[in-house]
Amino acid sequence: MTGASLFDLDVIGAGLPFAAALGELSAALGGPDGTASGRTGDDAGPAAVVQAPPGTGKTTLVPPLVATLAGARAAGRSPRVVVTQPRRVAARAAATRLAALDGSPLGRTVGFTVRGERQAGRDTVVEFVTPGILLRRLLADPALDGVDAVVLDEVHERALESDLLFAMLAELRQLRDDLMVVAMSATLDAARFAELLGGAAGAVPVVDCPSALHPLDVAWKPSPVARRDERGVTRGFLDHVADTAAREHRAALAAAPDVDALVFVPGACEVRHVSERLRGLAPETEVLELHGQISPAEQQRAVSGRRPGDRPRIVVSTSLAESSLTVPGVRLVIDSCLSREPRRDASRGMNGLVTVACSRASAEQRAGRAARQGPGRAVRCCDERAFAAAPAQPTPEIAAADLTEAALVLACWGALPGVLSGVDGPDRFALPDAPPAPALRDALATLTTLGAVTPDGQPTEEGRTLAGIPADPRLGRALLEGAALLGARPAAEAVALVAREFRAPGADLGRLLSGLRSGQDPQARAWKDEVRRFERIADSSRATTPAPARPVPRGEEVGAVVALAFPAQVARRVPGEREVYLLASGTRAALPSGSPLSGHEWLAVAEASRAGGREAAGTGAVIRAAAGISGETAALAASHLLADGVEASFDGGRVAARKVSRLGAIVLSSTPVKPGPREGHAAVLRALERDGLDAIGFPGPADALRRRLALLHRVLGDPWPDMSSAALLARADEWLGPDLDALAGGASVKGLPLVDALRRLLPWPEAVRLEELVPAELEVPSGRRVRLEYPEVEEAPDDGAPVPQPVVAVKLQECFGWAETPRLVDGRVPVVFHLLSPAGRPLAVTADLASFWSGPYAQVRAEMRGRYPKHPWPEDPWAAVATARTKNRMGG
Repeated sequence: MTGASLFDLDVIGAGLPFAAALGELSAALGGPDGTASGRTGDDAGPAAVVQAPPGTGKTTLVPPLVATLAGARAAGRSPRVVVTQPRRVAARAAATRLAALDGSPLGRTVGFTVRGERQAGRDTVVEFVTPGILLRRLLADPALDGVDAVVLDEVHERALESDLLFAMLAELRQLRDDLMVVAMSATLDAARFAELLGGAAGAVPVVDCPSALHPLDVAWKPSPVARRDERGVTRGFLDHVADTAAREHRAALAAAPDVDALVFVPGACEVRHVSERLRGLAPETEVLELHGQISPAEQQRAVSGRRPGDRPRIVVSTSLAESSLTVPGVRLVIDSCLSREPRRDASRGMNGLVTVACSRASAEQRAGRAARQGPGRAVRCCDERAFAAAPAQPTPEIAAADLTEAALVLACWGALPGVLSGVDGPDRFALPDAPPAPALRDALATLTTLGAVTPDGQPTEEGRTLAGIPADPRLGRALLEGAALLGARPAAEAVALVAREFRAPGADLGRLLSGLRSGQDPQARAWKDEVRRFERIADSSRATTPAPARPVPRGEEVGAVVALAFPAQVARRVPGEREVYLLASGTRAALPSGSPLSGHEWLAVAEASRAGGREAAGTGAVIRAAAGISGETAALAASHLLADGVEASFDGGRVAARKVSRLGAIVLSSTPVKPGPREGHAAVLRALERDGLDAIGFPGPADALRRRLALLHRVLGDPWPDMSSAALLARADEWLGPDLDALAGGASVKGLPLVDALRRLLPWPEAVRLEELVPAELEVPSGRRVRLEYPEVEEAPDDGAPVPQPVVAVKLQECFGWAETPRLVDGRVPVVFHLLSPAGRPLAVTADLASFWSGPYAQVRAEMRGRYPKHPWPEDPWAAVATARTKNRMGG
């Protein structure tokens, strides 16, 4: 088969707007002569970026054009073009359509390969695949021998696998000058992607195609009830979406009987709810579901055009109909304006899908589905304010998802060390966005624990084996270990339950398994296909797995495999609670109300997600999928988390210790014991780190000494010690060392000689002047010694701020004749006087006694002499005798 005879592009492109751009793309990729303008270096293969809106025909036309160009350069052999589609249904639909336009049977010239299904052969020229399929082919054959071109479709969706493929192929084309690469998108920063694909040699060409949309009417129909609550999407909102769809479709049919409708909701569960309600509201209409959990035949029925004699149709879909495939006949779109995206909750160590407001770009693409074949109408079930507040673009999956599987791919490709070190520049790995460093470090830690990579990011043999299993590496490891422990079939059944989006009723995986085994669950067929695939993998790898250590009790097979995959999510019921569980990771989570698992002592949790309100029972998280297990199975699956030891704590001013057996954060047993010096010492230091100096407290004399020393350090600096909490904690062993030993042995903090402890920090010989520089008391003219109140310790003093001053509170009569205000720290810091009435109430505050006697005193005397006639109020305070007594007791 030669290039010129591969496909009739005139026939295939009839009526498609992108046909007008084929010449430009052909020139960018080199055309029939093989001289590609898309070459960015002597050794790089031709490449281009295609930017074209949905409905222009790029998915239909670009692959056969690329095949024709590749065939012209293939020296008489049949070329091979691999085209990625983000979803299985899109890959099937695109292959089916191109084969039909080509007039060849599906699976011959044009075919597809998706998870669990393949219609392609040795002579297939254009093969549509999902990104995961091509990723694993690249890991198995990094040179991609036998493939002449790769077309990456819908890269704007920023799925994690697509981002990885883009970067890997950008690197591969630098090594293979015969490999053609085309990246396609509906909405994309084309220039940026062209630079990334071109690498150091410069950007590859960008081929643009204008929009083919007809006039589009956009209406707003916000719901009278909230779209979401603590449990997720509300039933009231879904009913509003269904009611709006039925009403709008009925009105559209009255004007044009050939109008079909497309309804967007976030997930498969919502698709089923809206579809069921629509069947009751619009019995004259055929309601079809479109999501990843229905059979291929049902998916194909939904994406095929209406046949003669068919009833009008309403297709209820998840976001998979947003841009990666066309549903013929649609002139009306009803949009919930919600989507489901992966999120990683680092604080709780949880991963899962969350429902969020879809981006404005996604909403525009959804609306555009109504105007591909003629004037259309889009109805958004939100108000314009909510729409304006939505993000402009969808969040790239790499920025929000768990990166364990992606990190393993990067390790096997040889790119993980460079990505970890943040290598930048023209030769960097061409990921459109760098992965968040914390998420990547967590992924590396997980993979290291699994034995899949070395600490520096190099893959092990075990890692390469796990990379070949189409599942999260943790599930891959559980499949292999579970097969050795339970047998291939039970392990495959459990992994198939967790690896895909099968919704467990009441979070009970055991109940879900029963329904799937019986065939009563609508997801049974897809699940059984998955089981067969995983069973084959387990059988082929069984020779490398260890022999079973001990049997797992009957009925706990699913829980055992889940616990092997996610040992940190083994959970035990919190005493006194039926639905609240503590996970081995330390996170608390609640079962949904009424779950059949309520009250079970131990659970193996496959999925938990962030939630609030009553659903989470105050824990902040809800268990979405789990299976009951025994404590023995929990210990078997999470044996590396088992630990025994003495744990000491310092609370209430005393160290207490217990001998504790744990499974992660879960306490299995606890017995009081006498604390040992090492444990007790560590407990006190932990309390100091947690609570600061409040852990031991500073009674009056110790606090007074600390304040005096703090003033000296503030004014004179070294060698007087810093008394801030941070400084004292940093030197705790130095000044508190001997007393820490006493506390560690069980002594109470109440008897701690903290004054003596602080004196250990005094500098010598300077310490001999402590009382001279910052005396504890001040002798006043009456002869009495009055305690000085030093300012509180400044934790972070401002060098430019005035030095805080010590205060003395003393009765005014005790200071008669005192003209010069005392100053401390070698005259640098004046004392502030709080002059009191005979009753001890403040009369004046001054740091300048001479000014006070000369001025304000006269007014104070006039006001106070009648109120306190028994006490002296002389006209001349300079000559008066200072006293703390009344006139009578003075003898006059």
